Amino acid sequence: MATEAFGLPFEVGTLSAWLVWILPFAAAMIIPGVGKLSKHATGYVAVAFALMSALSAATMIPVALEAHEMHHQIMWIEALGLKGGVLADPLSIIMANVVGWISFLIMIYSTGYMKGDKDITRFWFWMMFFIGSMQLIVLSDNLLQVFFGWEGVGLASYALISFWYRDKKKDHVGVEGRTVLGMLDYYAPTHAGMKAFIMTKVGDVMMIAGMLLIFLYAGTFGFKELMDSTDWAIAMQAEGLLVPAFVLLFGGAIGKSAQFPLNEWLLEAMTGPTAVSALIHAATMVKAGVFLVARIGPLVFALGAAGIMADQFFEIIAWVGAITALLLATQGMVNPEIKKVLAYSTGSQIGYMMMALGVAGLSHQYVDGYTAGFFHLISHAMFKASLFMAAGSLLHIVGSRFMTDMGGLRKQMKKTYAFMWAAGLGLMGAPFITTGFWSKDAIFAAVYTSGNEWAMPLYIIAVLTAVITAFYTTRMIGMVFFGKKSKHIEKMEEEGHHIHEASLSMWIPYGILAVLTIGIGLIGLSTEQGLHHLFEEYLEHSFGIHSSHAADEASILPEFLQGLNPVALGSSLVAFATGIGLGYIFYIGRWVDPIKFVNSNIFFYSLHKLILNRWYLNAIIYWCFVVAPLWLARGVFRYFEKTAIDYGMNAGVQKAVGWSAKVVQGTQTGVSQSYLFVFGAGLLFVVLILLI
Repeated sequence: MATEAFGLPFEVGTLSAWLVWILPFAAAMIIPGVGKLSKHATGYVAVAFALMSALSAATMIPVALEAHEMHHQIMWIEALGLKGGVLADPLSIIMANVVGWISFLIMIYSTGYMKGDKDITRFWFWMMFFIGSMQLIVLSDNLLQVFFGWEGVGLASYALISFWYRDKKKDHVGVEGRTVLGMLDYYAPTHAGMKAFIMTKVGDVMMIAGMLLIFLYAGTFGFKELMDSTDWAIAMQAEGLLVPAFVLLFGGAIGKSAQFPLNEWLLEAMTGPTAVSALIHAATMVKAGVFLVARIGPLVFALGAAGIMADQFFEIIAWVGAITALLLATQGMVNPEIKKVLAYSTGSQIGYMMMALGVAGLSHQYVDGYTAGFFHLISHAMFKASLFMAAGSLLHIVGSRFMTDMGGLRKQMKKTYAFMWAAGLGLMGAPFITTGFWSKDAIFAAVYTSGNEWAMPLYIIAVLTAVITAFYTTRMIGMVFFGKKSKHIEKMEEEGHHIHEASLSMWIPYGILAVLTIGIGLIGLSTEQGLHHLFEEYLEHSFGIHSSHAADEASILPEFLQGLNPVALGSSLVAFATGIGLGYIFYIGRWVDPIKFVNSNIFFYSLHKLILNRWYLNAIIYWCFVVAPLWLARGVFRYFEKTAIDYGMNAGVQKAVGWSAKVVQGTQTGVSQSYLFVFGAGLLFVVLILLI
């Protein structure tokens, strides 16, 4: 059931949808003026408007729970007949609440984390602009409007990643002086911001190309309008352009969500304040790509009912997700910087979501993969925001981004220790008590039961990634909170610095999300089933995607686990136990020294070096797309522009003209007889030519 409206005045329900993204933009406009009066007050304005935006999103929850939608449009570009509007359906309403409420908690956290920063007004401006742009993506009813929000989050990310633009050493990421294949693996905030901006722009160009291709055939950017008629899709398929157009759209998602091969910007994005990292990784930016796939995926799948098949589109999504999940998870096992470990983890978990959404389109039961992917998005948003904010507290107190400078902190930072365990267990997928377990298990089940030819290799990658995830999460907690105090901490204490818990405004937000990770996890199965039922109705009403209900079969599982796939459940349990067990052996129990283990034979040493060097992908990208073009440009300048043009053509023309001028000057004798002789000779020559 849909509620549609066109023009003004706004209806009460649809007004909430507009306010969700307008309020953060309004705050961004107000904050610079408030900052002129009081920098301290800018934080209150940001928190207040973030709360109002979140409350506006919350008022739409009843609409989502009934699987209804609200669609409201106004005339935007009359000359082209383009309308702007909001589409509040179950997908966008749930996403708007995830973005709104987690952003609100991050704003509260930021009041403590950024306290005293002299550029605080600029910080709040860009944070609110970031949130507004993300909510615009979520609630827009057409691709063009989405693209405006898309570019908005790109601009805000550039400004916030390079927020500390003075490029002090403490704000860099990487190990100073370290090189990979001759490329410096140590980055300043301004470099990192530019890298993120350029790499995501590669995806943005692909996205706008896909949008324009679709508009060329459909004459509209609107999601509802594209679903109302399939003539445009039939015409595009006939010319072999349908799948390329949607793959180009997916290219935008690859860039924003840092998926392979456009994943390398995400690690350097850690140069920004930790509050920014939490916002990028949990509520905005990287989730935008997942949301875009969740928005257009059902449309592509529904075209199959009209005989317009686009399986290659879903295969690409599934494999990009799988490759990214495994690739970035391995890098999280060896990196010494806590924020980078969490960044690798984000890219890997986004890969899980993409894998699920891709597998959904390759399965007859589309809703299974769709629900699993989106449920994991919600779950990940909670525990990853909590982990990032907790990591920010550690950096704030210890004054170092390296986990090797930490150690033994569980006694001095008991709250942070407990909350990081709770959120970390969610990331690891601790059985039956965390949201991460249920969402990850749903992904396993969706992949395993999809029945397509790629099911088994994708399933193996998913399980292996889960083992690695549990390992690097345990490693992170072990290095930070267990063992002896590092020399860095001992030196701090000798100098009179006391290691203590973070301030109230900082630990309460990540504490709330950590508790929710466990609290919702305790009812995770019913939550997943409720979400499944909700999306089942939504997909059927909005896209005509029907779900097949198989007859109940006898299960070996106990009654409270009925409905779960035994193979997927078993894989989840084994993956968790294996990963946390290995992590405990190396980093909590300290039974085996990881350094000695790595150096014990050439295989482990080489593998460790390969992974620590980021599989050499980052260095190769720099060589191919930075060093080589610069070398070529300098060669063109030196041998063509400077030699051929400046010294050759320009100087040659100058000398030729000078020589010609001297020749002409030599003919100017001033003797009339000479001129008459030349004139006569010329006239005779012309006559001879005419006679011949």
